[in-house]
Order: sequence, then structure tokens, then C-alpha cells
Amino acid sequence: MPTSSVGTLGRADDMQDLQRLRTAPLDVLTVEAPLLLVVRRREEIADGVVRFHLGRADGERLPEWSPGTHISLQLPSDVQRQYSLCGEPSDAETWSIAVQRDQSSRGGSVWLHDHVAPGAELEVTHVRNNFELEVAQKYIFVAGGIGITPLVSMVRAARAAGAPWRMLYGGRSRTSMAFLNDFSARAEVEIRAEDECGRPDLVGYLGEPRSDTLIYACGPEGMLDALREATSDWPAGSLRVERFTAPEAGEEAGSFVVELAQSKKELEVGPEQSILDAVRASGVDAMSSCEEGTCGTCETRVLAGVPEHRDVVLSEADRASNRYMMICVSRCRGERLVLDL
Repeated sequence: MPTSSVGTLGRADDMQDLQRLRTAPLDVLTVEAPLLLVVRRREEIADGVVRFHLGRADGERLPEWSPGTHISLQLPSDVQRQYSLCGEPSDAETWSIAVQRDQSSRGGSVWLHDHVAPGAELEVTHVRNNFELEVAQKYIFVAGGIGITPLVSMVRAARAAGAPWRMLYGGRSRTSMAFLNDFSARAEVEIRAEDECGRPDLVGYLGEPRSDTLIYACGPEGMLDALREATSDWPAGSLRVERFTAPEAGEEAGSFVVELAQSKKELEVGPEQSILDAVRASGVDAMSSCEEGTCGTCETRVLAGVPEHRDVVLSEADRASNRYMMICVSRCRGERLVLDL
């Protein structure tokens, strides 16, 4: 496989249909976790952005993945961070992630930049796709800064499927924009460096609402909020977004009761306590990763009650159904929830 991410965009070897690139379940890890990976190569692809090429320590094939997939890395001090795969899904030997150094974060990106060199080993605890590329007649992609990473493989998939697409890629400056060389020469891509031309006109770029087009976007919260406003007249479900972080929680509503149906336990969740913390305190094991409502690992089936959704994983339709919730951040709209735990 070529090491450049999108240099061979335009023609897939066998022009496989987009539907074949999709995987049905959210959790696509097909081997036991944790998965031990070795850093084969690292390269600086923009100011403050490093791309890591990872392979299995035992030399075996990597699990299959689809555009939009992210992996959770286990980092020091029991920290887990999620990074989008930005390589080629058909490559069974190499996974690639691009990490932007963020001094204001909780340290995951800084540690990777400062301490991870070729030969280092990293543990992958989960592989999930909460941002799946669905089949559409046309696509519009909107990337802000490091939000380009999940869209790299999506663009490749759209081209392989023969679907018309275009992309708006914005960033603070050209030197800070990862994969810029791979996209800048493409007629379908509009590059908007803020220090050169300011912020883009999203309404003007999107054009008239269309029922045959899906919009996929990833980037800073402000950009995604502006996109939601710009697509307010589009058909419901046209905009699909992936966020870096969950929005800040509002004022807590107080205590409520959670019944664990499988474990036959009843718990009281306090105002400053998460459901996940209460479940663990009761001695019941529950999977989790980010604990910020962004990865989907703690997704739990709701048997009764109405959740107050505070994650950024579930779609609007999933939220309305109230069949599942992310117990690391979401709460209860009433006095009682019954969970399938």
C-alpha cells in the first residue's frame, strides 16, 4: 500500500461498491482486546500534526474497518483517547492515525508526539464506527482542521463507488492543514485557509437543499454549530457530524434511580455522579473508553424510562427512540431508568 494517504485517490484497484466498505455493527474489532500494535513509521504531515503508521506486533492481519472508524488507544495514567483511521480500509497490514498536538488537552496528543517513536508499542482497546458512510447519490464533505482525518477514507470510498462528491476543507493556515497536498490539486476540493480568506460562507457553499445528498462533517464545535444552522432547511438526516468533544453539560437535574435488569440491582445516581460510576460502584462491570460521550463504547440498552441524552454519538433518530444511551454522560429525564445490565 502507498504510504501517502490520498495520493492514489481517484481509482480504487477494483472499483468496489461502496456498500462493501460498510460494516453493520458499531464495534468491528474481530480479535480479542487489547490489540497490541507497533509503530512502523511516524511522519510530520503538517505543523503540529504527526501521522503514525501502525501494524500488529505479531505480524498477523489487522481487523477489517470501514470509513469513519476510530480506534481507542490506551495511554499512560489510564488515559484512553480516540483517533480516526485515515488510511486504506483494504490494507490489512497497516492502520494510520493523524494526531494534532494540543497543549490544552488532557495530555494524550502531547504524550504521543513527545514519546512515541518507531518501534513503540500501543494498545488498542476498541475499534468502533459511529460515523459510518452511508450510501447516497451525492456527497458533500466539510472538514475543519484535524477533522479531515475521518473524511480521508470517505472521499476514497465515494470515488470508488463512482458517486459525485465535493469537499470544503478549512483550517487556520495552510501549513497547519494535514493531507493538504493530497487534496489541493483536486477540482472537487475548495481549500479555505482562515489567515488568507477568512471563514467560509457555508450557506453559499452548500447551495440549495437536496434530497439526494448527504453531508459529512468533522471539525471544531463552532463550525459544526454553523453547519447545523446552514442546513436547517435541508431534509432531516442530511447532515452527519463527528465531534471532537461532547458539549458542556447543563445543570444537573438531581438524583434518580437506575435498575440493572440482568444484575437485579437498584442504584441511586447522585447529582454529581454518572450512571457509569454508580454501576461500577455496585460491582457490575461496564465497558467504557472516553467517558466523555464521544466514543460509543459504553452504549447500553434502555428497557424502561426516558434518557436525557448528552452524548455526541447517537443520531437524532436513535435519540428519539430512547432504545440506547451512553451511560458515561447521559442521565434520566424522570425518576427511574431500567437498563439491560
